Amino acid sequence: MAFTTNGLVCGHHHLYSSLARGMPAPPHTPDSFISVLENVWWRLDAALDLDIIYWSTALGAAEALLNGTTAIIDHHESPFAIEGSLDVIQSACDMVGISSNLSYGVTDRWIGNKMTSHVSPSAKMTEEAKRGLAENERFLSAGGRGMVGVHAAFTCSQETLDAAADLARQHNVGVHIHVAEGPDDQDAGSRLQNLADDNWLIVHAVHLDQSLKGTLAHNPRSNMNNSVGYAQPAKWTGDVILGTDGIGADMLEEMRLAYVCQRNSDLTASPEDAWSWLRNGEKFFPEVTRDVVTWSYDEADSPWHVAFTPGIRCISVVRDGTTLVDNGVPTRFDMNEIRSKAAEAAKKLHERLS
Repeated sequence: MAFTTNGLVCGHHHLYSSLARGMPAPPHTPDSFISVLENVWWRLDAALDLDIIYWSTALGAAEALLNGTTAIIDHHESPFAIEGSLDVIQSACDMVGISSNLSYGVTDRWIGNKMTSHVSPSAKMTEEAKRGLAENERFLSAGGRGMVGVHAAFTCSQETLDAAADLARQHNVGVHIHVAEGPDDQDAGSRLQNLADDNWLIVHAVHLDQSLKGTLAHNPRSNMNNSVGYAQPAKWTGDVILGTDGIGADMLEEMRLAYVCQRNSDLTASPEDAWSWLRNGEKFFPEVTRDVVTWSYDEADSPWHVAFTPGIRCISVVRDGTTLVDNGVPTRFDMNEIRSKAAEAAKKLHERLS
């Protein structure tokens, strides 16, 4: 029985989506997963600039910290603001005081100002994909903590997938990639089978039809929100971690939802599975085991209690002896200032989407 836990880890985030809340309605109501991407997220990606990315990250990272999440694995895309974007994200995370593992999501879906939803495996690598690879290369070569990002197999040529895997091997890191999230990417398994390695981060895998090496990042809330199905993470042969896919970073809540989703699929499931997925994120950030997060509940370290107790609040966060949150209030930054600056950036972003 304890009020405290280690720092929590969000195993898959899109911090650039923090300002998506309240965005204008898309021009067409999405009626499939691919239309969600086309009408919402890919339009948002294209409207980002470095200033928007900074304040979106700052807001998302601050909200994560106030929920006891002290480390985030982030997957970023901004096709018209690629160069330097990972430095901007790291800067905002450092300002807040959380650890980060960053990657830029390489894709061939953009050619100049034109976008396509599907890319032939036999296509040539685009200049935009080369720029994305270069951003990963630049960040990792400068000592940045990260992986090589890839959007998904169905928006990449085989040449691009091969190049991303090769770059990851050169830097001794994994590839952070969405895999078979929806039916449009259901051949991802066959295309990645000979490339994936144990240090890869495989995101979603809802429609994956064969086993792949790597850690699975399970995002139950996002999968339900996009109506793509259930990933059956308990059947994954490797490690499983929990992510939010950009919908905040309240990882205790995500753990509860992961348990409920599993229980809906298997009545014999126990919350200990979802709790282990939550704790597995520590393998990517060993330093969070030294963090001390104090909660408003005296059974915060018990999966059987947490799974059935909504509303547990983070009271304090201590990292390396430094108090970052005290009585629910951040000590290193002004949350009102971040919200104000983020609101200004959101206004600019939303105007571009109108």
